[in-house]
Amino acid sequence: MTCGHCASSVREEVGALPGVSDVEVDLDTGSVTITSTDSIEPAAVKAAVAEAGYQVAE
Repeated sequence: MTCGHCASSVREEVGALPGVSDVEVDLDTGSVTITSTDSIEPAAVKAAVAEAGYQVAE
């Protein structure tokens, strides 16, 4: 991710997952912090990030 639009795309896709209440994206590190009310499957997060056009680094 290199810009605010990129971060917004990731926030939007991940934020649409059931149970997600907040998503923070740090452009400098490329990290995403998710706050949720329920347990979220890692595969669902990976799929949401991929939908935004990016990959999750393992």
